[in-house]
Amino acid sequence: MRMDVVLRYVGSVMLFIALFMLLSAVISYVSGVDSSFYPLLLSSLLTALLGVFPLIFVEKSEQITTKEGFCIVVGSWLVACVVGMFPYLIWGGEFSLVNAWFESVSGFTTTGSSILTDVEALPRGLQFWRFSSTWIGGMGVVMFALLILPSLGRSKMTLSNVELSSMAKDNYRYRTQMIVQVLLVVYVGLTVLSTLLLKMAGMNWFDALCHAMSACATSGFSTKNASISFYNSPAIDTILILVMAIAGMHFGLIYATVTGKRSNLFLSLIHI
Repeated sequence: MRMDVVLRYVGSVMLFIALFMLLSAVISYVSGVDSSFYPLLLSSLLTALLGVFPLIFVEKSEQITTKEGFCIVVGSWLVACVVGMFPYLIWGGEFSLVNAWFESVSGFTTTGSSILTDVEALPRGLQFWRFSSTWIGGMGVVMFALLILPSLGRSKMTLSNVELSSMAKDNYRYRTQMIVQVLLVVYVGLTVLSTLLLKMAGMNWFDALCHAMSACATSGFSTKNASISFYNSPAIDTILILVMAIAGMHFGLIYATVTGKRSNLFLSLIHI
């Protein structure tokens, strides 16, 4: 197994994460340069620096083996959780080493648990990073499954036929361009749509975006200590229930429904 190739792919993931840290720093700056601005900016630079080294010193490889592919997936998740601690640790507050690790893992795995006793005390920039981590985690599961594993070739896939439906198997026959299109239409599109709906239901833009990201990742993070009950709004409750239900469905099936393909939510060829 070529560890240098694995590190190159993991480095690309780190650059992707660094971009969201930088975006969180921008949110902090727009919010009046709150206390999370420099921790987020420093974390972004550090993560980008760590991620760019493999891209500089390791040549690009067109083919990866099955073992390398799975090492890339596992390594990327572990590294994401590690670098995801940086903003929390540098900012301080309730975030000890263990607490920062817990919050980072909870975000990237879309678990939704938290060590925070007062979520509302977090500055907006750090709040946005918290939601970004869970949104990346929700998208990451699909990203790795659709982008990394298909590149190994269908002959090398060892997933059981019992565990894969016919629609799920179709994912591994999509071209990269098609895969990106599916992700953009379903995940990003659902996030944008739910943000607009939550804004119309009474949330401010920041809370609407954060809760939309959380709902699409099905993590349960909230900007409020009382979570959704803070708003006491049946409309908001209904929107989030529907968004989470849709986000929990098969992305290929949702895409097929949106684009009018034969295998869709209403007329599926899936055999259970």
